[in-house]
Amino acid sequence: MATAILGGGCFWCTEAVFKQVSGVTAVESGYTGGEVANPTYEQICTGTTGHAEVVKVTYDPDAIPYRELLEIFFTIHDPTTPNRQGNDVGTQYRSVIYYESPEQLDTARQVIAEMALVWDAPIVTELSPLAAYYTAESYHQNYFENHPLQGYCAFVVAPKVDKFQKLFSGRAK
Repeated sequence: MATAILGGGCFWCTEAVFKQVSGVTAVESGYTGGEVANPTYEQICTGTTGHAEVVKVTYDPDAIPYRELLEIFFTIHDPTTPNRQGNDVGTQYRSVIYYESPEQLDTARQVIAEMALVWDAPIVTELSPLAAYYTAESYHQNYFENHPLQGYCAFVVAPKVDKFQKLFSGRAK
């Protein structure tokens, strides 16, 4: 198994999509990229910790390559808006890929270059080496699955899941 750490706005959205991907064995919401050890959601929301909301995607690289995970990632969020996804604004919502190896870094750079040809605006997705990763509080885990009718889930998360299922139907579980 391998892992990918991705930040594409609210982790509820990103988690919900990657839980649908064939070859992905686990998805966990968390925080990384900041200076505060063991941050809480309340601290993250201030935008002063430096952390991003991310998901830790555990996957079988024989079933789905890292490159395809990144292609899905770039399709389900807007990588051209700095520190923002829709109405979610702040550094914690930045588009970021935390790499764990030179191979992941090289692949991410290649995919970003390809995506730059698809998007009208410049890609602002950060590439950063993974440092300390912290699991988010338990109530954030499987949030969409546990609260599908909650307003944010119904109007923000569900359309992203639907988009994934339509564009990547061959990759859906």
